[in-house]
Amino acid sequence: MELKTRIIAQLIITFCMASIMSGFLTLLVMGPSIAWLQQWPLRIIVAWPLAFIVSLIVGPLAFKIAARLTAPRR
Repeated sequence: MELKTRIIAQLIITFCMASIMSGFLTLLVMGPSIAWLQQWPLRIIVAWPLAFIVSLIVGPLAFKIAARLTAPRR
């Protein structure tokens, strides 16, 4: 896969994950309210870059492990 495609995909995937996870976890803590809606975007701003950096580090390792686990046995 081309590097540019991989990075764009990671940006999209991590944005979706950070949005869903931060929204859900903030909702659990705060409950459905205006305050929750105000806090959620702030949580995404923090979570998204962290998720992106972690995915760049963990992603290649995860693919190597998956390849080993699914490789045909000799």
